[in-house]
Amino acid sequence: MCFDDISFCSEKESDFGEFALVFCFVLMIFERFFVIFFGGIYLLFTFAASKRNLLSPKAMTKEERHEMIMEALIKHGSVQVSDLVSMLDVSAVTVRKDLTDLEKSDKLYRSHGKAVLVNPYINNRSVNEKERLSTDEKHAIGREAARLITRDDSIAIASGTTVHALARNIQPIHKLTVVSASLAVSNILSQHENIDIIQLGGMLRHSSLSVVGEYAADILSQCSFSKLYLGVDGIDFEFGITTTDMREATLNQKMIAAAQKTIVLADSSKFGRRGFAKIADIDAVDIIITDAGISPKVVKRIEDLGIELIVAQ
Repeated sequence: MCFDDISFCSEKESDFGEFALVFCFVLMIFERFFVIFFGGIYLLFTFAASKRNLLSPKAMTKEERHEMIMEALIKHGSVQVSDLVSMLDVSAVTVRKDLTDLEKSDKLYRSHGKAVLVNPYINNRSVNEKERLSTDEKHAIGREAARLITRDDSIAIASGTTVHALARNIQPIHKLTVVSASLAVSNILSQHENIDIIQLGGMLRHSSLSVVGEYAADILSQCSFSKLYLGVDGIDFEFGITTTDMREATLNQKMIAAAQKTIVLADSSKFGRRGFAKIADIDAVDIIITDAGISPKVVKRIEDLGIELIVAQ
């Protein structure tokens, strides 16, 4: 009996040992499986994170952002704050701070949620100062403008240094009648005996050496001429054509009303800018004569508006 019990116990111990051995083996397999599985997941996430860091752009410095902003302005002329946020991948607050810094450095001008390359608002300057600006371009514009004058023509000439260049290029065919708001224009044209000059009266603007006021407007109400040659301080396609003086703008409006055709003489720096006083909407203009510095974007806009464009070379 005792031997049987011993044999039975030995068999049980043997069965338990085999079970323990199998259990340990299975445990070891699961352990290795979990180590490999979770280790693989860890390596996968580590690789993905490192790859994302490699692909993601490095945060730009302020100087790099400023350079990109100026490149966009040079290319497009103006750029919206929202577009800069997307382009630079920074917050609107950061963009506004950058624009403020650049504006303080006189590199751009901020206006209504956007930045423009130059200040669109023009200060009044003396005729002597303006005469020294874009002289070659103004001479070329004046030459092209003079070619539009026909035999026995009657024209009006407003004020500004660009119309001075026109006066210097006029060679009348037979007889020419000129109504002039500018003393300088009248003085230049007085050298031609076959030009009849009607000098408008009124108050003299010292900065432009031209007249303004009711006396000048009264004469215009009795006149009609084929062409008005108009110098402007700014051409903004939304706001219109402008000058820096309200009285001059009023007189120019009277001249437009008396003319069959309005021809604006403006060098390419005048586009996208505004003077203080509005003369008229852009659709009041029939022809624009400018220089070769005009941008293709502005050319297309003028053509889309149906305005004849002459580019002086």
